[in-house]
Amino acid sequence: MIPLRDVIPSRTTPVVTVGLIAVNVLVFLFEVSLGDSVDLFLQTYGLIPAEFSLPAMATSMFLHGGFSHVGGNMLFLWIFGDNVEDALGKLGYLAFYLIGGVAAGALQFVLGPNSTIPNVGASGAIAAVLGAYIVLYPRARILTAVFFFLITVIELPATVVLGLWFVLQLFQGVSGLAAQVNSGVAYWAHVGGFGFGAVVALLFLRGRRRPAVAPPSFPTYPGRPDLP
Repeated sequence: MIPLRDVIPSRTTPVVTVGLIAVNVLVFLFEVSLGDSVDLFLQTYGLIPAEFSLPAMATSMFLHGGFSHVGGNMLFLWIFGDNVEDALGKLGYLAFYLIGGVAAGALQFVLGPNSTIPNVGASGAIAAVLGAYIVLYPRARILTAVFFFLITVIELPATVVLGLWFVLQLFQGVSGLAAQVNSGVAYWAHVGGFGFGAVVALLFLRGRRRPAVAPPSFPTYPGRPDLP
């Protein structure tokens, strides 16, 4: 299940979201240019729980492990970040994003302090954006590619798309703890970031919550159900 876009247009130009995407892409291109030295680079600037350092908490959220990793993260940030940026304002959104990334890394460290695998990626910070989005825009609809035997594109409520994503991250995280296996994916960073974003939105942004969904911008067709 891959989200493609939502129905809520930005009220302002999402300069912070675009800037964050640009920084992440540029850093990844720099990683690609390193060739065989990239592993040492990730070891140096990624967050290794067993060798915890505060600077790595910040630098790790701008590193990625491959094209699909950075591409998927930037897709989610592009779809959901602009509306959260609208709600928080430019500086507030930037601070929220960075603190969310730190909170995500902190939970991953607490639940796996002996891991020697570098944790890299913006997904923890982006998970914070997703947590805030589901609270602020619970009735938004998401155009989503769903994979069964064929690829089908349908509209789904944000609560379904993001709720299922969160449940999957939580399930994978709990499964990894129970089996004492490190899959190489920082599921608890995703859980921590999402929880941080949702709590911040519930506590401080409830007055900015959209009570109703924006008018649908997707093409209609006969028999298309109106989703809540």
